[in-house]
Amino acid sequence: MTDAGPQSASPADLVVTGCTVLVHEGYDDAEQIAFREDAALVVREGAIDAVTTAAAAREVPAATRIEAHGQVALPGLINCHTHAPMVALRGLAEDLPIEEWFNDVVWPVEANLTARDVESGARLACAEMIRGGVTCFADHYFHMDAVAAVVTECGLRAQLGAAYFSSQGPEGRENSVEFALRQRGAADGRITTALAPHAPYTVTGADLGATAGLAREHGLPVHIHAAENRDQTDTSLARHGLTPIEVLDRAGLLDTDLLIAHGTGIVDRDLPLLERTGGRTAVATAPRGYLKFGWPATTPVRALRAAGVPVGLATDGAASNNSLDVWEAMALTSLTQKFTEGDPRWLTSRQALHHATVQSARAVGLGDTVGSLVPGRRADFVLVDLTGPHTQPVHDLAATLVHGVRAADVRTTVVDGRVLMRDRELLTIDVGEAVRELADRLPGLTARDHGRRVQRYDT
Repeated sequence: MTDAGPQSASPADLVVTGCTVLVHEGYDDAEQIAFREDAALVVREGAIDAVTTAAAAREVPAATRIEAHGQVALPGLINCHTHAPMVALRGLAEDLPIEEWFNDVVWPVEANLTARDVESGARLACAEMIRGGVTCFADHYFHMDAVAAVVTECGLRAQLGAAYFSSQGPEGRENSVEFALRQRGAADGRITTALAPHAPYTVTGADLGATAGLAREHGLPVHIHAAENRDQTDTSLARHGLTPIEVLDRAGLLDTDLLIAHGTGIVDRDLPLLERTGGRTAVATAPRGYLKFGWPATTPVRALRAAGVPVGLATDGAASNNSLDVWEAMALTSLTQKFTEGDPRWLTSRQALHHATVQSARAVGLGDTVGSLVPGRRADFVLVDLTGPHTQPVHDLAATLVHGVRAADVRTTVVDGRVLMRDRELLTIDVGEAVRELADRLPGLTARDHGRRVQRYDT
């Protein structure tokens, strides 16, 4: 949907002109993505005012103008599940099965975390995401006030949740609620919040039920890991006679706005429960990590789509994924779905773009705010340069965006109408300082000789 021209004769805050614009001509059909050539975006008060022609935009006075010939404007990418501060652990635990990865390295190291560590890691992660065209991320971690401070400072949009385990006692759940209420609507509305129980295997049924009640009482969504892999589903069936999704249902969480991370262990008997939620339950898929851990399955995107479940794209944390590159997640989602389904016609490039934009926005509860470039939506978008040899020639623009573009092709990143990166120059974060900040702390952060861990992985 686009309009014929700017809605006001007053000066715009930002005009981007001469680009090709990705537009959604229908919100429910993944095939209805189109591209308008020689187009322009007009931004006022942090929102899209018009998607119009370059000729019409030349007549619009603006505080800032960006000429974007040879570039594509598309909604900013959304990282629907990550642990941003874990960039501090990138490469620390390699080539391990998940049990050893958690128990021998990650959870012992996380016992060292301070708010300063989390802030330093989050700052570097946000720089990486801005440079990669991510405008919003859903984060699930510890010391989340520090992450909120970085989001406020750097200009990104985020859904933030303070993770907790039942082993922390009532205080863990209480802290998660207090954080969510305290930070909801912060950063001029760019921060939304969620309750963040870790997973059904680390949070008791009683705590999951209490979380569902708190979510309903306060109007908060819930962000949780569940059915991450098939082993977890098999273990849950053996212990409880229920799949992880059925555990969530018994606790009342499927009656809340719920974001499930991974879901590669979702099985056929779960689908009617998920369909019953009417789209209130979403799943975030992060295929690079599944390949790296050698899991036998990936998120069943096709079955979830048939059940009306939004599926957003994610990277997970850089400790397991080594990257916060959502472009790579988009390409791998398409490729792993083709491989798993044995069908080259699924997932198409246009469908992958739909998951990266509209469906990802729905997954993090922002389907009415971002995810498409139409008047009234917040001005969260990126400009992608297609002049490189690896993106030429362009026979199918959707395929070029999904399978040809790299994170380094993003030239400009805009959130809420504010330019966070222009022509590859970061404007809100000093990367060199962020790296130095983190490097100073690494020896103490990575120590494991203390014999402690924040939790034990035992599904």
